Amino acid sequence: MNALVFDGSLRFVADYPTPKPGPGDALLRVRLAGICNTDLEITRGYKGFHGVLGHEFVGTVEAAEDTAWVGRRVVGEINITCGECAYCAGGMPTHCTRRKALGIFGHDGAFAEYLTLPVRNLHPVPDTLSDEEAVFTEPLAAALEVLEMVDIRPTDHVAVVGDGKLGLLVAQVVHLAGAHVTVVGRHEERLAGMARLGMSTHHIPRGAPPT
Repeated sequence: MNALVFDGSLRFVADYPTPKPGPGDALLRVRLAGICNTDLEITRGYKGFHGVLGHEFVGTVEAAEDTAWVGRRVVGEINITCGECAYCAGGMPTHCTRRKALGIFGHDGAFAEYLTLPVRNLHPVPDTLSDEEAVFTEPLAAALEVLEMVDIRPTDHVAVVGDGKLGLLVAQVVHLAGAHVTVVGRHEERLAGMARLGMSTHHIPRGAPPT
């Protein structure tokens, strides 16, 4: 299969082995994959990962032990856990001592024609969502975790520093929670979009130190 592989340098490989699903896994054909800043950082040495990059994706299930999944359009949770260690048994699988992460460490990712994930990691994509919308599921899920970790109230004033993809998603999540949000960033066109949604903004010109 075609794949984008990082092995110290980033290269296109036309004959990379197609992954074989193990017990409980599904084989997915990748429909669309997104580029995360983590992917860029891996090419600079982050995590020491070698293999197929990519963890933001939409795919179609090609094979699974539970045939009800076959043909379905899905997204997937990126943490691949053992389900057996003390953390998994205690309801904290993201702290799994044997955890792997799709396209980040221990498991080939989505910049290829096919990938594998445990069926328990899959979430079906509603027909009302396009691939281009659904591919944001993983970063949006990361943004939504802010509300699980911090008690944000409608009376709160929150500053989101940075107007990259994740920053803009976090700003929208916190805004929908009712807080007064100020987005601080360097891209006027992105800040204008947040202003149209009812948020305050503060523009820092490129090259200028934050104030």
